[in-house]
Formats: sequence, C-alpha cells, structure tokens
Amino acid sequence: MKSGYTLPVFAIAAAKAAILLLRKEEASLVGLDLLESGRGAIAIAQSAVIDECTALAITVSDPGDNLDLTSGTPVWAWVQLTASTGAVAEQRLILEAGEGLGKTATGQPAIYALAQNLAIANLLPLLPEHTKARVRFILPEGKALAKRTSNAAFGILEGLSLLGTSAIAKPLSVADKLEEFRIDLRTKAATCPAIAFYIGANGYQVAQNLGFAPSQLVQTANWIGAMLVEAALLGVTSITIVGYHGKLLKLAGGIFNTSSHLADARIDILVRAAVHENLPIALIQVIERAPTAEAVHQLLVEQGYDRQIFQYITDQITQRAIAYVQKYTDLKIAIDTILCDRLGKLVL
Repeated sequence: MKSGYTLPVFAIAAAKAAILLLRKEEASLVGLDLLESGRGAIAIAQSAVIDECTALAITVSDPGDNLDLTSGTPVWAWVQLTASTGAVAEQRLILEAGEGLGKTATGQPAIYALAQNLAIANLLPLLPEHTKARVRFILPEGKALAKRTSNAAFGILEGLSLLGTSAIAKPLSVADKLEEFRIDLRTKAATCPAIAFYIGANGYQVAQNLGFAPSQLVQTANWIGAMLVEAALLGVTSITIVGYHGKLLKLAGGIFNTSSHLADARIDILVRAAVHENLPIALIQVIERAPTAEAVHQLLVEQGYDRQIFQYITDQITQRAIAYVQKYTDLKIAIDTILCDRLGKLVL
C-alpha cells in the first residue's frame, strides 16, 4: 500500500512553487523539508505569474492508498511579495484562507501547526531580506467536500482545514487499524475502568465536551462489537458509547460492525422504532421512503417526535450492547449511550 502526503504538504508545495516563479525559477517538482518526516518532492500541476509581485501555483492532493476525501483535489496557493520591516516569521509570512479553506468561528483561517511549521521551514528561507509573503490558500472543491466531514462540529466553517499531525499519510490495513485501537484500549483500561468509545472525530469532540478525559477516550471506528468484548475481558466496568446517531443506530438493530459495506438497515431500524412508538401511519410511510437517517432525524424534529424516537433508539443500543457483551464473555458491564447529530448537538 502506497503512502502519500497530508493536505498541508500540498498547500506549502504550491506556495513554494509560486515564490520560486517570482524568483524566475519555474519548477515542475519542488522539494520540501517535511520536518520530522524527512524530505519529499511534490509535483506542481500548474503555475503562472500574475504580475511582478504575484504568482499562483497548483498542486493536486495525493494521500496515497488512504480513504481520504481530499484525494485528487486541487490545492492552489496565491502568493504576493511586498516590502517588510518585520523580522519575525509571523510578520514575514502571512497565511490566509481563500475560497474553500475554512475559518474558525472567530474568523481565523483553519491553518494549524503543521502547515505553519512547514511554511516557516520551506518558505521563509526563500524570501529576500526586507520582504514579506502574503500566502492565500484556495481549495476550489473545499466547500463541497467540507459538507461530507464533521468540520462544522469543530467550529471550522465554509471549507476544509490544513490540519494534520504528520506530513506523511500512511495507509493501514484493516487488521493493522483494529490492532492499533485494541492496543490503545489495553493501555487505557489498565488505569481507568470507565471508558468512552467513539467512532470518529465527531464523537471524540462530543465526548470531550461532556467531560471525558483523553485517558478515557478510545476510538473504535466500525469495530464496536469487537471492542466491547475486548473491554469486558480487560476488566473495564463502565463504557459510554458516544457518537453520531446515523452510525450508532445500527447497534439498535443488532449490527455491531457499523461499516456500510457489511450492513446498513438504518431506515428499517427507524421504521421499527416509529412503529413501536405508535407514530401516525402516514409519517411511518414517509420515514420508510426517506433517503438517509439524517433526513429522518430532521423530519422527526419538524413533527415533534425526535426525542421520543431517539430515546427508544438509545435504550435499544444500550440493551443490545449489554447483551452482546454477555453473549461473548458471560460478563455484565454498565453501558450508556449518548447520541449526537452531525454538528455534535445531543439528540436527547
């Protein structure tokens, strides 16, 4: 499986190519200092001089063999060089969010430490003395792609973020990934008998907001059943399952691997809940025809049945999770369930 690079690397590579172009050094491939990850070379798809002080360059994101929605998306960097009397990096490198790159609720560009450090290492040395660079990153597909992420739950609005802990995007096989989660669970179970499970970033943020410490948080991804059994065998006495209702409601139907490649049945589970709670038959028929669980949630909110239905779903998840653990371990542990929507708002 092929490794690739994270999104900040492509942004900084485009910016470097634009600066080189203004120095009369056109490049189809730019080398980068990737900090603790060594060095890398990034292809430049296009570049152009706009005027004697301004240039634009474009790279194309390649995260390798990872299921990353930014794969193939163009990353633009618009760079303008002007005179500067500042001496520190923050005064000589101004990183801005253009179209498709998100901003925080306070208006700050969603450009985080890795991208900032890569910029200092790779762009600052190229700037002539008494010169500053205004770098505006543009992701033409960013707004559309952001709708498929949980960015809004973290306060990142109107686009993607330049976020990452490493310049290298390393793919993991399914078995490798599950083993990584199991190791994390073993480490945390050894010191904390009360654990919170989350599937992805949305659940992690919600769990933190609820007061769970990082030492209690364990990612499961789709392997909730396997991780529940593992936790019980490790002596964990209490588990809180936290996350997006559109994923976790599968547990209410006895589906303990939540991958859509294996099973779905979300609409069927919601229909069963609606029947159990005696909702009007006309509304149940509308639920049955709904395209997504999110659409059903919005419908239930509009009709005033959301709390009733999701209380039933939550209870079912908890009961089935307890029974699942008992079935495979003959152990009984306390389990609680907390569901949220895509924006991290609790549904109960």
